[in-house]
Order: sequence, then C-alpha cells, then structure tokens
Amino acid sequence: MMTKPLSESATPTAPVRRPAFALPLALAVTMLAIAEPAAAAARTLGSLRFEPCTLQAPGMPGTVEAQCTTLEVPEDRGAADGRRIPLAVAWVPSSSPQARPDPVFMLAGGPGQSARESYPGVAGAFERVRRSRHVVLVDQRGTGGSNRLACLDAEGRNAFSETDDTTPEAAARFAEGCAATLSERADLRHYTTSDAVADLDAVRAAIGADTINLVGISYGTRVAQTYLRRFPQHVRTLVLDGVVPPDLVLGSEHAKNLEAALDRQFALCEATPECLERHGRPREALDRLRARLAEGPIPVRYRHPVSGEYEDGQLDAGALATVVRLFAYSPRTAALLPRTLARAAAGEPETLLAQARMIGELVGDQIVHGMQLSVVCAEDAPKLVVDPADADTVLGTAFVEFAKAQCGVWPAGRAPDDFFAPLASDKPVLLLSGEHDPVTPPRYGEQALAGYPNGRHLVARGTGHNVLPVGCVPRLLARFLDSADAKGLDAGCLDDLGDTPPFTGSYGPEP
Repeated sequence: MMTKPLSESATPTAPVRRPAFALPLALAVTMLAIAEPAAAAARTLGSLRFEPCTLQAPGMPGTVEAQCTTLEVPEDRGAADGRRIPLAVAWVPSSSPQARPDPVFMLAGGPGQSARESYPGVAGAFERVRRSRHVVLVDQRGTGGSNRLACLDAEGRNAFSETDDTTPEAAARFAEGCAATLSERADLRHYTTSDAVADLDAVRAAIGADTINLVGISYGTRVAQTYLRRFPQHVRTLVLDGVVPPDLVLGSEHAKNLEAALDRQFALCEATPECLERHGRPREALDRLRARLAEGPIPVRYRHPVSGEYEDGQLDAGALATVVRLFAYSPRTAALLPRTLARAAAGEPETLLAQARMIGELVGDQIVHGMQLSVVCAEDAPKLVVDPADADTVLGTAFVEFAKAQCGVWPAGRAPDDFFAPLASDKPVLLLSGEHDPVTPPRYGEQALAGYPNGRHLVARGTGHNVLPVGCVPRLLARFLDSADAKGLDAGCLDDLGDTPPFTGSYGPEP
C-alpha cells in the first residue's frame, strides 16, 4: 500500500550559484565534500514556503543545495505577547517524487552547532535515506540562523580564540560581558534543550508530519531523547550516534574519557614496530611535553596553517590539550599524534602550534558559545563537581572549573525536574558508538540501551566520534529507517572496519 507523501509544490525561481572555497590539504582530506544538484525552484512543504539555498560550514569545503525558510516561534512559551525569534529551517528533498510521510530530522552536536552548517560534513550518510525520505534541518535556537548567540571578543573573534588570560576568573568576566551584550536581544534563560524540542515539534507540525525519525549526533542524542520524552506520539524511530545517556551530566567525565581513548590510540603506535622505533612511546612524549609546559609557554615561530605566513606565537598547555583532544575525535587525525608529540617533545613544536591555530580558526567557529552556556548552565553545571582525580590528566579539572565560573554569572534557566530521569521507551532505537570515541565512549551506548527494549547498540571498530559516515553505516542507517527494526539488521559488514595505522613519517603510515 502506497503511503501518502508530505504535501509539497514548486514554483520557478533563479538558480543558485555555488561559492568556491579553499582549505589546507591536511584538513580537507578528513572532510567529506558533497555537492548536490542545484535546487531550481521554490517549494512548499506543509504550510512552510521554502527558497533555494546552499548549505555550508564556515571554512569547510562541502556544500549541499537545499531549500530554506524560517519559522517564528515564541522565545518564552510562557509569555504569549513576548519576543518572537526565527528558527532557520532547511529541507533537503527526497529524490523520490513519492517521499514517505515521516521525514528525518538530523540534530547537530555541541551544544552550539548549527544543523544546517553541520549537515554537509555528513550528507553522504543520508544519500540512501533520501531515496525515500526528506531530510529536515533546524538550527537549534541560539545557533546558525536561529537568533545566534555568539560570544565575541573585542576583535570580533569567538570565545574559542587564543587569549592571554585563560584563568576561570577571566572566563567568568568574558561570560558576564557576553551575557550583558546578548541580553539586549535575547532572554538567555530560554535557550535550553527543553526549549529546543518544543521548537522541533513546532516545525514538525508546520510541515504536516504526524511522525518523524530523529537522527541525533553527540549532544544531538540528548535533544533526540528529550524530544522522545516530551512528544513520544510523534516519534517513529531514533538513531543515536555518539550516545549521551539521559542521566549523564555532560562534561563530568570528559577528562577520564579522553585518557582512556588516548591509551587505546597510543597502544596502536606501540604495537607498530616502525612507529615505536621512530617516535617512541607517545604517552611518554606527551608527559615530557606537559612537564615542560608546566614551567611556562614555549615561544615558537611557525607557519600559519591557512595563510602560510610565518608568525611568532607561544605553545602553552591549553594549546596542547586542544590538539590532543580534538585530534582524538577521529582516527585519521589521531594517527598524527605520535609523530606530532614526539617532534614537539624533542624541541620542534612548530607543527603542534600550527595545528592548534588551525583548530581554533576552522573548528572553533562552529561552536556558538553563548548558546552552549545557556544549555550547560541550565542543565549540567548545577550537577558538575570538580574531581581531584582529574588533576593529572591532559584536560585536568579546567572544563568543570570554567563551566562553574562562567555559569556563576550567566542568566540560567532551569531544567525540568525529570530531565535526568531514566528514560524507557519501546520505540525502535539504533545506537551507534565508535570504539575509540574520546567523549561518548561505547559504555554510554550500553548504559542508554537499558531503557530501549526495541533498541540495538552497534560499536564501529577502529572509529572515533561520529560514525554515521563510516564504512557501511550509511547502508545500515537507511535499512533501519525503512524497517524500523534495529535487532533485525545484518550488521556483519562492520567487521570490515579496523584501526587506522599511525603516521610513521610525513606522508602517512608505512606501506
């Protein structure tokens, strides 16, 4: 029996030009560049009228042609006559003229990432899905085009840029100034996960979908499960990639999780004779470098990773932690760490500082710090406690200390009383974890699975954070969304996945 497609129509309009982008090769090889056929007409979906648009992440190479619109919603749903804010919505249409009535909503991570900006990096994972379903992207309030709450310094840089004072007290002063500026156009108490899921349901209703499929990535898995808690009647399936268990306080285990992931990734070098011979034990190099930086920053003359110009800078413990943590997210970048750490510990820190600068300029811009604080300060910060056992880790206790300091001055909302309560549902749920994930390890997937009797947890061997684009996972995603049966999936293809060999030289691993 054929299902009734979502109501849509099209009207002619001018084609969209696709801009050109440039990116350093080292980062470009880690990104998935997707270019969809040009969308040549404005269209409607439900009650929303969309116009052609191009989706892209700042500084990244991938673009996707889509349809975009905005939907106004109350900022405070308890104040009927209060401020209204726009939600930026993108629709990536199905390739089928008879799309199924339950679209897929992709929910971005962070908190603080824009769904529309994040999608080009994972669009390949949704190609099979789009053969039968539309994909809908909603910039969570406070991100992207949805009343973006960016904290900028005096030079217009975001809060992740390099600063001279990196103490919790300085972070609190920065947050206080940012809150004062943003409060002129936003009530920062109403940019929480709970507010966001009400927005998602408003978009669902506006496009005329009775049920939807939610695909959450990282923090987006919290959003997906919160939506399930509030609107179970409108959920068909859930896919959780990089699982945040409902009862987890985000940030409470970041330091421990990174150490465990580094141990596994460094073991790959020690098990590779060429890597061990050329770079030694990565943990020992990391420890030597941390001990040196504890004495003070190291002056470095290095080449800027984007402009190629030589600059003078300083390598400090914060820059080291940034590179180690962000590179650990992906096996392809984690494979660079043994060589990078060994060279830096031996007195050649230029590459390490250049990598820190690249992360700050190209990755930091993807996180909207003001929105992140509105989420963290309402939900997690009240439960965060400094763990002295974290003091000797790469991340140390800084994350918790900074969050507590900033949330002490941030106008915080309040999470519902049952926000962290265990969640149980018989909805079909597919949970995905990467074996070497440094932030949401596989044990989180197992923890969440306990509440989903119709769920299944798959661990992708040799992978890190965000496994949707990896190997055969896109095929499994499409099959699950078609069947709504996680337990019946044939996931044997995941056995073909394996570890990424560590770099032993400038051009990669040994052949």
